Amino acid sequence: MPSTPGPRAERLLSLDVFRGIAIAAMILVNNPGTWRSVYAPLQHADWNGWTPTDLIFPFFLFIVGVAITLSIGARARRGDGRRQLLVKIVRRTLIIFALGILLNGFPYFDWSTLRIPGVLQRIAACYLFACIVVLTMDVRGQAVTTVVLLAGYWAMMKLVPLPGHRAGLLRPGHNLAAYLDNAVFHRHLLHHRWDPEGILSTASASATTLAGVLTGHWMRVNRTPLARLSGLFIAGTLCLVLGLIMDIWFPINKNLWTSSYVVFTAGMALNFLGLCYWLVDIRQYRRWATPFVIYGTNAILAYMLSTLMAKVMILWRVTQPDGTKLALRRYIFENFFLPLASPINASLLYAIAYVLFWLGITAVLYRKRIFIKI
Repeated sequence: MPSTPGPRAERLLSLDVFRGIAIAAMILVNNPGTWRSVYAPLQHADWNGWTPTDLIFPFFLFIVGVAITLSIGARARRGDGRRQLLVKIVRRTLIIFALGILLNGFPYFDWSTLRIPGVLQRIAACYLFACIVVLTMDVRGQAVTTVVLLAGYWAMMKLVPLPGHRAGLLRPGHNLAAYLDNAVFHRHLLHHRWDPEGILSTASASATTLAGVLTGHWMRVNRTPLARLSGLFIAGTLCLVLGLIMDIWFPINKNLWTSSYVVFTAGMALNFLGLCYWLVDIRQYRRWATPFVIYGTNAILAYMLSTLMAKVMILWRVTQPDGTKLALRRYIFENFFLPLASPINASLLYAIAYVLFWLGITAVLYRKRIFIKI
């Protein structure tokens, strides 16, 4: 049986702030002045392990899960039936997936090698799966599904042998997830023979979204703010410890989106949401959060347009006085930012300026009350 709506909870401004922080951080780490000079915390871990950058994507999927619980509960209270909800969910899924393909293919759209997996494609798939689970299962069923996904993914990655290889290989391009991606997509992958947003790891990423769904149930039930906050921090700490223990047998790894990575990053997300909830919704410290609320109101649009513009700035060539041509991004970096600081700090300043530029764009939309709903 599907879960029934609980008592109505007040709107969580902290969730909007969390979403805005995640999008701003995503734009920051994706747009340095030069990839040759980037601080280590602003880069992904090479393979096993994690950096702060490796928390951003699971944070966003976690937020998607929390929002699913709150939005489906609100729509159910308005009288939307399951069929009506499914139509909206499928429509939104297809739009987000198509936007991901657009980002991957722009501007040439070489369909013979166009990458099919991607960030928005993973968001779409996890969103669809989590919504179906919420609509067809009660809270216990949702929790069991999350555990089954984590245990099943571990079993497949560690116990299923590859053709000609032993079971349990977890090397780049040489693991079960990579084998499946290569078999299905072949030339349509980010890397040779594998993709960090591939099929099997998207299944485990769905567990991240379901962790957000379960958190949404905790936050929507009518309980005291202190009880909510305590629950977030207790659950977050337990997940952090459990994730580090699981790392012994199944390493924390974003590229594979391992089960330990899911549990560990869910713990981080729970604690971070708890911090935002304490600051914004309990203590009412809100002025500092205004830029992130603005970002959060048009999150997908900001990510989409900032990524497209970054590609345009690489393709757009600027002719210099000596006749040579530079990509617009490199021209701006070398002429306006590199004279200000060392290469690594200039690269960071460029990234911060890019984030502020898109904050300005979204602020205009916010003031005009223009919110692009997908």
